[in-house]
Parts: sequence; C-alpha cells; structure tokens
Amino acid sequence: MRLVSIPPPAGPQSEGGAQPPYFPHQGAPGPAPYFPYGLYGPYGPRPPAAVNGVAIAALVFGVLCFLPAVGLVLGLIALSQIKRRGERGKGMAVAGVTLSSLGLALWTAALVTGGASAFWEGFRNGARSDSVLSLRTGDCFTSPGGLEGWTTEALTVDCADEHDGEVFALVAVPGSDFPGDDSLVELSEDRCYERRSAYVMDGWSLPEEIGVYYFAPSEQSWSLGDRSVACVLGREDGSRFSGSLRKDATTLDVHQLAYLEAAEVLNAALDEVPASDYPDDDVSDDREWAGQVEEAVTEQVRLLRAHTWPEKAREPVDELIADLGEARAAWGRAAGTAAPDSYWIREEEAWDATDPSLSITVREALGLATSPPAYDEEIERAPEAGEMEV
Repeated sequence: MRLVSIPPPAGPQSEGGAQPPYFPHQGAPGPAPYFPYGLYGPYGPRPPAAVNGVAIAALVFGVLCFLPAVGLVLGLIALSQIKRRGERGKGMAVAGVTLSSLGLALWTAALVTGGASAFWEGFRNGARSDSVLSLRTGDCFTSPGGLEGWTTEALTVDCADEHDGEVFALVAVPGSDFPGDDSLVELSEDRCYERRSAYVMDGWSLPEEIGVYYFAPSEQSWSLGDRSVACVLGREDGSRFSGSLRKDATTLDVHQLAYLEAAEVLNAALDEVPASDYPDDDVSDDREWAGQVEEAVTEQVRLLRAHTWPEKAREPVDELIADLGEARAAWGRAAGTAAPDSYWIREEEAWDATDPSLSITVREALGLATSPPAYDEEIERAPEAGEMEV
C-alpha cells in the first residue's frame, strides 16, 4: 500500500516561503506543537501498529490445546511476521508457542499411555448420561415416550422397579462410514434375535407379551462415535413391567445352567429346519437336517449324563434321558427314509417324540419355568424356528 499525504490548505506564507502546518482544531495556522515520538506524526496522531492476526490465532489454539501442533506452527509464523512488519502481538505469539508446546507434550504422553482414549471415553460416557447411548447390557430403564414413542432419553432404574425396557445386548456396528438406515435395520433385526437366547437362556421363562426392540445409531450419533445397537426387551403393548428377564450364568445356579446348556444343543438344531413348501417331493435337505437333529439329541443325552444332579432331579433326568432316546431313534428313522410320503410321516413322528412337556418334571425339580412357550397350532409341519424349545 502506498502512503499518500494530504497537502495543507492555502494561507499566509511564512518567512522563507514555507507554509506553516495547518491545524483545523486551532482554527488558524501556527507552529507545530511537540508530540512524543512514536505516537504522533507531523500532521496529528499516528495510528498504532496493527496486531498480527496469526499471533491471535496461535494464542487461541494454545489456550484450547485441542490442536497443539497447529498452535505451535502459527506462533512461529507470527513471530517471523511481527519482526518483519513491525506489528504488535509478540507476547501473544510467544504465549501461543509455549502453551502449544506444552499441549503437544501432554498429547504425546497421553497417546503413548492410552490416556487419550480413556479421557475421550470418559467424556463421552459423561455426556451420554440419562441417554439411550449410556445404556449397558443388563440395564433397565424408563423413557418419557415408552418404547413405542422412544426418544433418546433413558433413565436407568432398578430392574425390580417398573420400567419400559431391559437391554439384553449391545451389537457393535462394523466399519467407519455410516452404513445407512436400511443396513442398520437388517443388522439389528438379525443380531438382536441371535443374542436374545444368550441373555434369556430359559426361553420358557420369557412372557409371551415380551417382544424385541432395538435402538440403532442415527447419522448424527454416528458422527459422535456411537457404533453399537442396543437390543431391548419390552412389552408389546407398551406398558411397563417389573423384574429382570435375565436368565444366564449371572442369575442361574450350576444345575439350571447345565440343563439349559444341554437343551440348547437340541434347540439350536431344531431352529435350522429347512425352509420348504410342505409337502415337497425333494426331501434331501430335510433328511440331512433330520440327521443333524439326531446327532443333537445324542449330544444332549451325553451332557445330561455327564453332570452330577441334585438328588431331587436325578430320577426326572433319567426319565428324560429315556424319552430322548426314543426321540433320537425317531429322527434317525426320518433321516433314513428316502420316499417323500414316508419321510413326512416319519418327521411328524419325530416331532411328536420331541414333546417339550417331557422336560417339565426336570424343570420343576431344578426350579425352572414349567410352562412351554406357545406356538401357532395351525402350522401344518412343525413350530416355526425358535418357537419350540425343550
């Protein structure tokens, strides 16, 4: 920028032909007064030197300490510019360099020791208090809108008190980019139903009116680091309930756990029933599946025999083992039947032999639920996958 002076107005000439400076505030020409050097110029007050903007930025980054390397670089640039241009702000630049250097050292130490991760996790957890994002497996909670009108607010309560839902699993969402709502819905529905049996090992204990809900990350919460789906149990009519639904190793005794683990072997095999139109002339997949069920019954019997049962459960367990032996033989006959019409008859016989009511006496002796889950009696072939449990 070029400096341009403003010539003084016309007036009486001084001795030697020079025109004295004109001061409008005095109303007439006169001799120039004395002003301290550096604050004023020959025609009035001199404007102060500009403050270096880079120095201001360096100080801000140094104080905030979230990008210390940036603050350090800006501070060094500011010092160079101030020296070259005669600008103000050296103190701010020096402070920015000092604070940024300290911040950089602290961040380096935190990254080496893992402290940064712990700090961020603690900050995020604190920020998510009384929020759906703060829920953990086993938490019972209330929400202002209930489950049907679920908002992001969730107040954790004692499971013995009335609550809207109970978290039974947290499913991690893979990837770094937001997968989209459709993908999250598919993931949530599949994984939540898969995880339910691990939290409620005794399917007989789950009330019929309890359904599965889930809370998936939104695009906004994803940007804040939310990477998990909360799988929740709640009443389908939207009303509250009391008492925990959890039935796993944290709530069951060793005998209950041993029985349910043995029963799950057969339940898992029954869940894999082939999807086919009944009746079907091609029964190759069905015969293979029947053979897998036969193997599962054999494994269940082995596990039941391997455990040492309390006295009151020994006789009921022996009776169940005998009944399972008949069921194993029935599934074996179905697996060995090639003719379609005969196969369907054998499979129906095998289903009848695997009657869940056969285990009621064992369950009663072990203190487990004794009412089999209801399933649609109108289904021609067999209960839907996951509906028949032993």
